[in-house]
This record gives sequence, C-alpha cells and structure tokens, in this order.
Amino acid sequence: MDGMNYDPMVMDGEPEQPQVKISAADITKVDFELSKTNLAFANALRRIIQAEVPTMAIDLVEIEVNSSVLADEFIAHRLGLIPLDSKEVSELNYSRDCDCEQYCEHCSVSLTLHAKCTSDEIMKVYARDLVVDGRNANAGGGPVIRDPEGYGCLIAKLRKDQELKITCIAKKGIAKEHAKWMPTSAVGFEYDPHNKLHHIDMWFENDTDPEVEWPKSKYAQWEEPAQEGEPFDYDAVPNRFYFEVESSGNMEPDQIVQSGIRVLQQKIGGLLKGLDPRKYGGDEEPQFDGPRSPDMNMDGGTTPWQDGGYTTPYGGNTTAYGGGGGGGGAAGGMTAYGTTPYGQPSWQ
Repeated sequence: MDGMNYDPMVMDGEPEQPQVKISAADITKVDFELSKTNLAFANALRRIIQAEVPTMAIDLVEIEVNSSVLADEFIAHRLGLIPLDSKEVSELNYSRDCDCEQYCEHCSVSLTLHAKCTSDEIMKVYARDLVVDGRNANAGGGPVIRDPEGYGCLIAKLRKDQELKITCIAKKGIAKEHAKWMPTSAVGFEYDPHNKLHHIDMWFENDTDPEVEWPKSKYAQWEEPAQEGEPFDYDAVPNRFYFEVESSGNMEPDQIVQSGIRVLQQKIGGLLKGLDPRKYGGDEEPQFDGPRSPDMNMDGGTTPWQDGGYTTPYGGNTTAYGGGGGGGGAAGGMTAYGTTPYGQPSWQ
C-alpha cells in the first residue's frame, strides 16, 4: 500500500477537499499524511481515534472457582485488558442503549474459562483458554492472539489441584469510559518537522549543536527547510499532518481510522441538528447516537447537574459565598459570615 493516494475531485468554485497519502501499512500499523486541512480537524481526528472508537472488552467477570494465589480482583483486571476481536463491534448495541436489564446477546459476548492443574508441573493459563459462547460467535469478541506460539496473554499460573472457573461478559465501549476499550496502543501525530512556524521552543545548551539536541524526524525530508534569511510568515498555518496509528490488536489500523472518521461525522451531524433541527432534518429534541461518556445528560447539557440548578461542595444552588443561583453572586448573596466580600450585609 506504499504510496497509495486518495485525491478526491476538486470541483470548480469549491475548496479543495482533504487528501490522504498512505506511506506504509500492515496488519498492526498505518502511517499516512493528511493534507489540505487545518490543525483543529487533524487534532480532533487524533483524539477521536484514541478515545471514541468503539471496541469490545471484558466488563463483567463472575468467578465461580479461584484457588490460585491471585486475588479475584487481580484476575478480573487482567481479563479486562486482554484485546478482543472487535471487527464486528458495530453489530452490537451499547449496553446503556439496550432494552435488557444488564446484558444480552444483542449488547454483549459471553466467554468462559475453566482450567485445573492436575500434574506436578506449573500450568500456565493463557488468553487462548477463553472460549466464546456459541450464541455470540458471529459478533466476534474472542481473544486476539498474535504471538508465534499462539498462546496470547498470560492470565495466571496454577500449581497442582489449583483451579480457575470464570464467566466473562464482554461489552461494547469507548476509551473515554475506560482504557481497556482503547483501540490503539499509540497514535503518533506531527506537523512542521522543521519548526518553521516556531510552535515549539527548541531550547538547547549553549555548547550543544541544536541539530544534535533536536534531531529531525523522518518527515523532515518530505518538506523544504527554512532558507537562510527567509522572513518569518506570521500568517502561515500548518496544513500537512503526519499520523502513525498502531493498533492494540482488536481492530486493524485502517478500520480504526475509518471508524474515527465515522464518529467525527456523527458528532458534527449531531451538532448541526442541535443548532438547527428543522434545517438539517433532525427532531425538535435532537437525538445523539454516537459514542458518549456515561455521565452525559441526555436531557440537555453535558454535565451531571440537574435541571433545577447546579450543585457545588457547599450545597445545592450555592456558591462559595452561600448565595443562590438567581440573586446571590459575589456581591449580592449571603456569605459564610453574613456579609458579602464588599462588607455590606447581604440583606441590604
């Protein structure tokens, strides 16, 4: 896929569309250049790729038998961090949007683990020992195994007569809720490799060569360096951005990037509908179906505060001075001492 270009048609009278040039790609990593766009859009895409692309991860663990030396919580934490196949994650609902009480086959995948050591040798329990329930086989959710031996992540070690019997429930989620749902292990993001825009203060010791202190990245050869005596352009803005997306194994990198773009489209669409529902075909009360944090107030606003007002550490509808939200500001409400910070009694 080296050198693959995506160059959309530019219509007369319309601005050019963003362009993508893929420089390298494989099953675990993709490097690409995003150009003819602005920093805000590029950084939004980076943040969404990291935190809002939905994946599968073990969320509930029911431990029936655990006679190993590891505590139940320790094993549950390890199970949650095992990457699961999330290629078909779009086929599942978020558990908060599902009609079931806790989980069902429409919003989750069930996995089981049963291992018992019967010999004098230490038995190692790996991710390959997790078995997906046949009813959810088409939805993925199985452990991702990439090591040459085909074992996967090490979960625990058992001595003779020690046993593990566990049932796991994998759910759909995003990394904003917990890092176990993060689809990437790393997202590199760079622009202006020669620092011609001076966005970075490249401080260095007096007796040190700045070229040694700040070595150029591999993308420096893709752009022309600043010429000696060239005047600084105060109106220049970055328009070429270099991404390096490395998958954690649950999804292929190209699917991660495409899912990130799709989520960004959903968020922009939700914003447009919220600003003008009738113009953009939305309802009077806009509905948002994209990934969101669990504390999002769907009745309006994005905070957990209630409609009746706000709550601070000093109590409902109060400020640090004790005043209410309507008439009590720093100058008009009751304070902890009966007066305002300006010395006048609050009842005057």
